[in-house]
Amino acid sequence: MTILDKIIADKKREVELKKSVISASQLENTALFGSRTVSLSKLLKNSPSGIIAEHKRRSPSKSVISHNFSVEEVVLGYQNAGVSGISVLTDGKYFGGSLDDLLLAKACTSIPLLRKEFIIDEYQIVEAKAHGADVILLIAAVLTRSEIKYLSEFAHSLGLEVLLEVHNREELEKSILPSLDMIGVNNRNLKTFEVNLDYSKELAPYIPDEFVKVSESGISTTEAIKELQSFGYQGFLIGENFMKNDNVGKATKEFINNLIR
Repeated sequence: MTILDKIIADKKREVELKKSVISASQLENTALFGSRTVSLSKLLKNSPSGIIAEHKRRSPSKSVISHNFSVEEVVLGYQNAGVSGISVLTDGKYFGGSLDDLLLAKACTSIPLLRKEFIIDEYQIVEAKAHGADVILLIAAVLTRSEIKYLSEFAHSLGLEVLLEVHNREELEKSILPSLDMIGVNNRNLKTFEVNLDYSKELAPYIPDEFVKVSESGISTTEAIKELQSFGYQGFLIGENFMKNDNVGKATKEFINNLIR
């Protein structure tokens, strides 16, 4: 089994356990469930930097990245730096995140929030809305075309935007649907966790222009972003590069200032 296979197997068990404790209808009765969402795709189209900064404590490939900061410190640091959106990892076992992180982020900012999760069930989309998300992530590598269609349309029915993540042309071609808002290319192979920015460059011509193009993972320099912008990318998801610093907000601000000056 690959790391991704293990994550999905654990996620299926986790979702079933959660359903047995809190029903979807209970989540729909929470205060945040009826709140209006903010469009990340629109902000990315008009942003000079396009940075989606990530709250990320650890990963299967890097172990601990940072446990030194509260969610509030990270989110406010990102907001003050001028990011377009904030990605919040909510997987506990492999990434050290939780839905509480998403809730705390919502309390700190009005910037669009992406729930970064391995979504396999509509229940997780209801969870996302109930905890303050504006956007959900769907991963083509773990979903069929019909599942992507159903889950993305369900997310739209709740007012959530959808970022669809692909890694190769096969995943992209099976996934292109009108119910997506953004298409992200993950530069990290989820099966081996190796990183290569060429994935984004190679897939760029095949992503239809109606979708906002997002490059994810392995981005650590402003030069890399400028090169990716020339391939039509408007969004850049960066986590580890910011989270590993002693001052997350300062590092992010300096990075963005160097990018747009």
